[in-house]
Amino acid sequence: MALAHIVLASGRSIELMAVQLSSTHGGMLEGYPFRRWNDLQVERLLRSVEKDHASRPVHLVPPVRELPDVPAGGFGPVELLPAVTCVGSFTSYPVDPDLDTVLHHSALTVIWFQATPDIPSGEDADHGLRNVRWDDTARDFER
Repeated sequence: MALAHIVLASGRSIELMAVQLSSTHGGMLEGYPFRRWNDLQVERLLRSVEKDHASRPVHLVPPVRELPDVPAGGFGPVELLPAVTCVGSFTSYPVDPDLDTVLHHSALTVIWFQATPDIPSGEDADHGLRNVRWDDTARDFER
């Protein structure tokens, strides 16, 4: 049973089968988030998810970056990513229209960032998540 159903901008309906939420800047013990630090954190997250979900393709939705109006520190301007990091496992009907939908499905693990810890649902899901190009990134699997 799916946790949620999401309608992508393309019109494809996908099902959220599992999701992991975490605080984006929660591991920062001192200092402040800046571009290079954020880039390293996002890259580390991507590599970790690719390793943990090796049997599925992984897609990263580039995070929206905010530059608040505060003085820059020694590492440059403060750069904030959305507060919640999300890793979700999604399924849908096959990408290949010739495959039997009873015997096959498509799957994709998606990393995205959002402002709140709400589970995405319907057409109200995060804009970046809804714009995933499923047919270009997901892969078909036999059930």
